[in-house]
Order: sequence, then C-alpha cells, then structure tokens
Amino acid sequence: MQLLDGKYVSEKLKGEIAEEAAKILVRTGRKPHLVAVLVGHNGGSETYVASKMKNCEKVGFKSTLVRYEDTVSEEELLAKVSELNADADIDGIIVQLPLPKHIDPEKVTERIDHRKDVDGFHPVNLGRMQRNLPSFIPATPYGITLMLKEYGIETAGKHCVVVGRSNIVGSPMSILMARNTTPGNCTVTICHSRTPDIKKFTLDADILIVAIGKKNFITADMVKDGVVVVDVGMNRETSTVTKSGYKLFGDVDFEGVSQKASWITPVPGGVGLMTIIGLLKNTLASANKDVYQ
Repeated sequence: MQLLDGKYVSEKLKGEIAEEAAKILVRTGRKPHLVAVLVGHNGGSETYVASKMKNCEKVGFKSTLVRYEDTVSEEELLAKVSELNADADIDGIIVQLPLPKHIDPEKVTERIDHRKDVDGFHPVNLGRMQRNLPSFIPATPYGITLMLKEYGIETAGKHCVVVGRSNIVGSPMSILMARNTTPGNCTVTICHSRTPDIKKFTLDADILIVAIGKKNFITADMVKDGVVVVDVGMNRETSTVTKSGYKLFGDVDFEGVSQKASWITPVPGGVGLMTIIGLLKNTLASANKDVYQ
C-alpha cells in the first residue's frame, strides 16, 4: 500500500500556482482575487473558509471575506452576489455551503457569473465540463484528478466505481472519470443510497471513489486486492484527545482497507487539501482568462 498524499501534492502545486500568480502580478499589476461569502457560524464552514483564505495568501492571491449573519435575507444575499459579479477586480466568487434553510442554494449558485464561478457549480460550467469544453471544474473532483495525475495512476480502461451522487462530488466525478482525457477513459459505475448490494459493485472496482458521508462505510470485505481508493469523506466527531476538540474520519475504514489497497488517501491529509488546490487553480485560470475571455 502507498499513500496518495494530499499534503505532498498540494504543497508542490501551491509552489507552481505561486509562480504563476507572481507572473500575473508582474504582467498586470494585480493579484488574482478570490471573494468568499460566508453566512452564519457553521463550525465546518468557518474552518473551510479560513483555510481557503490562508492558502490564497500563501500563493500570492488577494482574498476578501464577506460575512453575513444567518438572518440575512435571500434578496440581500443575491444582490451582493450581483454586486460582486460586476466588480472587474474580482476573479473568483464562492458562496460557502450550506446556507440557512430560508435561502435557496440553487438560486445563489445560478446568480454567480459563470465566468467567476471558481467552485464550478454553475450549470454552464457543469454542462461545459460534461462536453469536455473549457470550464471551471468542481474543486473536489478537480483536486482528485490532479492527485491521480501526479502519482501516475493508470485510469484508461479501468473500472471506476463512485459511491455517492452529489452535485458537488459524486456526479461530476463520474463524468470526469469517463471523459476522453487523462485521467479518465474509465468505465464508470455510480452507486448511491438506493443502490441494492453496493458491495457487489465495489468489489469489482479498480478505482474506488467514496463520497457518501458515512463514517467507515467501506470496509475491507468490500474491496479487492490492488484497488486504488480515494476517500472524500470528512466526518467530524467530538474528541477529548485532540487539541481541536474533534476528530475526522473518512467514509472508508482506512485500517482495514489499506491492507488490500495499492493506493489510498488518508483522512485527514488527502482529498481535503486537494479541494483547495482545485479552487486555487480555477481562480488562477480565471485571472489568466484561460477559460473565458
């Protein structure tokens, strides 16, 4: 078993991103600029946004955090997104999910200008991705493909099983792995909560990508020897033994599955770090006008 080490890959790619950001600054006199909108005080969201802002600083981006209490109206939030769309100094806009129940996340996502949608959730970007056209790819799937590429994981002709069908990870991941690209060219099966006998499919996987949101859902008896395992799960539990007061668990039982896997991502230290890389790469591409002119 070998680790797909998100810490190693993310640090390497951050170095490359910083070099590109420095070139943009010399050429244009400005830094790539990411704006994050955070509503309320969800602990996980606070942590994720803080990490995104910190990493922007590390690679030489400008970052701005716009905060609202969870009582903000949908109308006010949508108006703010429109204002950010119109600001020529902003390259990327993200609105951190989840949002309070009275705000429709689909309305907010569609309000973001697709040319600044560096989370890659806008229907225009998802549609262009499906057609293998230049687009902003959802950050987590994008980060996973960068990791597979960095480690030279062979994907062409392999059977990739994706467990989970969310619009953020599972569905776009299945499209990316099936596309005529590298990584890609897999035969893809997508499983979810309504799939009977998931084990039947996971046992046949050459590459298993798990994003179902259930602690240790995939166990050693559900995978074959030599499988490549990508664990997207980030399940937080309170803990008295960690400084942060909580502990993270993946969707895969690492201890058992790692005995059979050829490659596997740890949690933490795997996909989470690569998600931020996907976001930074999209923001850089926006600043460079690589996707949309």
